[in-house]
Amino acid sequence: PPQPRPPEESAPVPTNKQRREAAQRHLQRQLERRAEQAKKRRRNLGVLLAAVAVAVVAGVALLVTGVFGGDDDPADPVAAGTTTPAATTSAARTTNADGTVTCEYLPDESGNPDLTDVGTPPNPEATPTEGTATVLMTTNQGDVTLTLDRSQAPCAAASFVYLTEQGFYDGTPCHRLVNADTFGVLQCGDPTGTGAGGPSYKYAEEVTPDTTYPRGTVAMAKTAAPNSTGGQFFLTFVDTELPPEYTVVGTIDEAGLGVLDAVAAGGVEGAEGPGDGAPSIPVTIEDAAVL
Repeated sequence: PPQPRPPEESAPVPTNKQRREAAQRHLQRQLERRAEQAKKRRRNLGVLLAAVAVAVVAGVALLVTGVFGGDDDPADPVAAGTTTPAATTSAARTTNADGTVTCEYLPDESGNPDLTDVGTPPNPEATPTEGTATVLMTTNQGDVTLTLDRSQAPCAAASFVYLTEQGFYDGTPCHRLVNADTFGVLQCGDPTGTGAGGPSYKYAEEVTPDTTYPRGTVAMAKTAAPNSTGGQFFLTFVDTELPPEYTVVGTIDEAGLGVLDAVAAGGVEGAEGPGDGAPSIPVTIEDAAVL
């Protein structure tokens, strides 16, 4: 039988007006980038000329005194605060000297009319990578408690916490249920309930080749394009076979899994047996809170 489609966000077709606005924004960003690049070139040239002048003066002084010394204790590059790319993930982030990471939450410029502007997570340049965050989702079918792992997916965890605190998930439906032997997920997080909605920003996936989706996983949905993680997420109630393209952000508690099992037992609306669509037992996140 055909396999259900992966837990991807829908890709709405933008209107002509949205295309024109997106093109105007793109042109404006190009002009701003070119102006900034010209400014940087002028600044770098000034720095170079100043450095040459200093070197000439210093060389003359050394020749006069006859002293040529060396630094036997060069600065430690880590202590100096340099950044290194995250070695095991595809996320567009860097690791800072203090162990935090810098995340990039970029504007979604697809022209999607179903996006909700809630700003972006604060202090993305110093995103914590230690500890967990607990999110209690009160649904009309029972409580589901999520434990978000900052060490596994710091950018996704920070975004999930931020959206929860903004009330982004309050009053939102879980719009999709996939109920099959090796693919069991409840997909939530779209305020519009269409599968196309999300916040007005996107960010890169945090995955490795070994990423898997066993029962009890909380993972982030995305479009088919890379670096397109937003606010939608899915909860697995069976060991689910998916390619390692979706960020695993945490786990579900046992009571929450009981809620998912009951919803899964109700099946998919209009389907006999395994199916993919709206759940027959509607699920609404009435309130989500960071504990």
